[in-house]
Amino acid sequence: MDPEEARWYVLQTFSGYEDKVSSSILTGVGNLGLEDLLFEVKVPREDVEEIRNGKKLKKTRKLFPGYVFVKMALTDRIWQFLTSIRGCYGFAGDPYNPTPLTEEESEIFGVEKKASVEVSYKLGDTVSIIDGPLSGESGVVIALDVPADLVTVGVNILGRQTRVSLGLEKVALV
Repeated sequence: MDPEEARWYVLQTFSGYEDKVSSSILTGVGNLGLEDLLFEVKVPREDVEEIRNGKKLKKTRKLFPGYVFVKMALTDRIWQFLTSIRGCYGFAGDPYNPTPLTEEESEIFGVEKKASVEVSYKLGDTVSIIDGPLSGESGVVIALDVPADLVTVGVNILGRQTRVSLGLEKVALV
């Protein structure tokens, strides 16, 4: 079968078994000679930058925990193989009559996402500046612009409230 004619299907797995199921699928496809029916297996992930104590930490997390996406031609043989894998509940939706994803759905699920940043503080929180000329000063978060990697902090300098814009990693929650 031509890979362009294959469709995306969604398998439900036990939570935390996504990678094991994916690995079992890839191993089994080779062992059973199903390479002409199953073309791709994905466990969608995204890279996230998390800021803790003023340091950026990169981590990867699963976008859809408990699901594995498979691009294949659905036959009885492939259905039986996939539903017999340990850790796999079966197909999402109707397990006996799997429905492929529409083109719109497969685009949404297949999109590679830009790394997003999680910060441990929010508007109104008191933070300490840990880098730069104002290191050691503390203030209140006035504005937060995560896409631009900026935080605006109100700092008391010489008795006056002064707005200071800094990189997200230059402040830490007090």
